[in-house]
Amino acid sequence: MHLQCTGINKSFGATRALNGASLDVAEGSIHALLGENGAGKSTLNNILAGALQADGGVIELDGQSCRFASPQEAYAAGIGMVHQHFLLAGALTAAENILLGLRSSAWGWRFDRVRAAERVRELSARTGLQTDPEKRVRDMSVGERQRVEILKALARGTRLLLLDEPTAVLAPAEIETLFATLRTLQRSGCTIVIVTHKLDEVFALASHVTVLRRGATVHAGPIGAISRQELIRKMVGEDVSGLSLNASPQRAHAGARPLLELSDVSVGHALNVAGLAVHPGEIVGVAGVEGNGQEELAGVLTGMISAGVSARQMDFAGVPLLPLSIQARHRAGLANIPGDRQREGLVLEMSLCENVHLREPLEHRVLGLNVLDEAAMLKRAEQALKEFDVVPPDATLTAGALSGGNQQKVVIAREFGAQPKLIVANNPVRGLDVKAAAAVQAWLVAAARERAAGVLLISSDLDEVLSLSDRVFALYRGNLSEVGPRGVAREDLGRAMVGAGVGNVEAAA
Repeated sequence: MHLQCTGINKSFGATRALNGASLDVAEGSIHALLGENGAGKSTLNNILAGALQADGGVIELDGQSCRFASPQEAYAAGIGMVHQHFLLAGALTAAENILLGLRSSAWGWRFDRVRAAERVRELSARTGLQTDPEKRVRDMSVGERQRVEILKALARGTRLLLLDEPTAVLAPAEIETLFATLRTLQRSGCTIVIVTHKLDEVFALASHVTVLRRGATVHAGPIGAISRQELIRKMVGEDVSGLSLNASPQRAHAGARPLLELSDVSVGHALNVAGLAVHPGEIVGVAGVEGNGQEELAGVLTGMISAGVSARQMDFAGVPLLPLSIQARHRAGLANIPGDRQREGLVLEMSLCENVHLREPLEHRVLGLNVLDEAAMLKRAEQALKEFDVVPPDATLTAGALSGGNQQKVVIAREFGAQPKLIVANNPVRGLDVKAAAAVQAWLVAAARERAAGVLLISSDLDEVLSLSDRVFALYRGNLSEVGPRGVAREDLGRAMVGAGVGNVEAAA
């Protein structure tokens, strides 16, 4: 399927998301769509998928002009989209999600679960996207859920597949499996458009690339005709190669009492931490494949998980964490950058101003009895949004109106604005463009090196953990084990993440 978009415009109120954008994707190709956060990539994909309607411009499929009023119309035309934030029903099985809404004479008046499972197994075998058709989505890892989303699109006869940040939540081995599947789909005639911020993946997978900046197309051409640095300049309008993390090993506070001390902490069978300490000014990295206890570790520390928690010691700045509420932990100086910004980090229906002030004690933002100082709140919020480069920096907008990357920056602006003593950062740069990711990582390093904050960095990105951390740990099946200090080999960390016998990983597993 040949896709050609010309002069696509889209505005949300006063915000111009797309400004005459164009996109030309050859039939049977893998085409990368790039741009910094807020450039209009997801908006363009959502227009193609029927979730949004353009204000102007022309969309052509195989030379025929078309316009979609709904995702159902886009699916009927052969276009399917896998969103960055999955659209699945957690209480339903994989088969039920994949075949939901599809009409088939095989179902009759009742949904034939046996036949549905057979169809999903056949589709899984044909694409290489293995999934258990009878497993409920709520019990799946993030990687498993993504496979279900792709299978859901393919089950509807998709010939043009739109992928929004498909590798953001995958481990290296899962990424290789996904790439192999995409190449198989390409050989079968499927056209693929992939949105990603990982340039290594662009050069490894795509044949052509289109770059959006501020809603307009600023580059389009074969991937072999542009260098990595030139591509970055096209995306962000400047050279970011000079950004330095200055992540030198921390020594100044090595003898200080730990900010965070954990001993024999468990959450059922999901997490088992024999011991962990984070000192002032130290960045401790925890790497692991999604679903191996990262959410439980972060949840226990931030108070998001309280049921079933057992601990011999879980102290923050000498105070036991276990009896403290989420608000009390915030007041004590613990910051939380959650792994899911939309479910745990923001209230999407609330304004950016309200989201920025969510963790601030009420007494600091009132004029009198139960009266909010809205003018002062708005001023402080807009200052925070500008400091952390949120686009647009309009504190009156709802959080749901922003791109995923800018939503992440709102979370970080709120948490960093409180000058925390300890930062629990769970995949803090997921979904961020090159420039924004470098900035967030630099903020984490500055918090540790300049303010002596402790940082617990939980990430599925091996390179991020290795480049930032003073000490490196791995999570495997809920068991936490130390792999080594800064400088540990990438291969050793990768093996520890899958329980392949580095340090005491085998014993812990």
